[in-house]
Amino acid sequence: MPDLFQISRILGLAALSFVVAFLLTPLWTHFLYKWRMGKQIRNEGAPIFQQMHEKKAGTPTMGGLLIWLTVLLLALFFWGLSKIGIDSIIGKLNFLNRGQTLLPLGALVASALVGLADDLMGIFRIGPRGGGLKMRHRLIIYTLIAAFGAWWFFSKLSWSTIHVPFVGNFDIGIWYILIFIFILVATSFSVNETDGLDGLAGGTLLTAFGAYGVIAYSQGHYDLAAFCGVIIGALLAFLWFNIHPARFFMGDTGAMALGVTLGIIAMLTNQFLLLPLIGFVLVIESLSVIIQTISKKLRGKKIFLSTPIHHHFEAKGWPETKVTMRFWIISWVMAALGLIIAFLDRFYL
Repeated sequence: MPDLFQISRILGLAALSFVVAFLLTPLWTHFLYKWRMGKQIRNEGAPIFQQMHEKKAGTPTMGGLLIWLTVLLLALFFWGLSKIGIDSIIGKLNFLNRGQTLLPLGALVASALVGLADDLMGIFRIGPRGGGLKMRHRLIIYTLIAAFGAWWFFSKLSWSTIHVPFVGNFDIGIWYILIFIFILVATSFSVNETDGLDGLAGGTLLTAFGAYGVIAYSQGHYDLAAFCGVIIGALLAFLWFNIHPARFFMGDTGAMALGVTLGIIAMLTNQFLLLPLIGFVLVIESLSVIIQTISKKLRGKKIFLSTPIHHHFEAKGWPETKVTMRFWIISWVMAALGLIIAFLDRFYL
């Protein structure tokens, strides 16, 4: 029997998150436009991309702040109510606890602040060629964040076991830390690669967090499912303003942070092996960049007209909205397949 109170709690928190983020948006966009916090379109080594997206230059970035700020405000608000002894339905909306949501919330905020600094450096043309942090600096910073999360899981939560669907659990000891770091870094950079068209990253993440929220609920991790619900509500509000033509872009403060958080949730549910299915679009976006880079270095030729792969289809003449919505559909189908495997795995084991 489904727990109807928990379902209502999760849906209620998601709806509240949508309202809060929606109401915060005019304030944030007014600030962004007033102070000209617009995205710089760079063309070094990417003339096709520059030609297709030159018209977007000046559109404000850092819209992802609305997502993580909404999640943080609601988490602290309901946690505060629970601490002062409010035990009504409102008090029971608290979804912050050490075992399920403290780490993903902390990682979300920490990664978001790093991404925010990177976005600001890009806006004010600080850093190499005025583009913010170098790739290797990003890699180091987010690896350190992932390493802290891995240490938390391994030392504080005593996790060293991975689950293989239809096979079982395997204790891999210290190797768990390396897998954890790889999953978080790969997911964060994959989301960042996907954040290139209006609504693409937001819609894809919406599907992924929804799928893992369902998995968390099915495992009885109700606070984690509620955490996913709050992110989904904030993402929906963000998408309202980010669909084509975008009022603002997500920026690294949203993309990198949500990628890290998605990776942690995949690890918390012990279903990270389903991430390539549930986050299928994220995977093909990153793979297209890797394949293109290897091909150019080894063969001196490009395979795709432009990468990540969504720009390839744009270059072939697909309208931006068609690319985005078809990628959304792919993400829905693949996430559904991931959920089917997760449910059948629980049934047979």
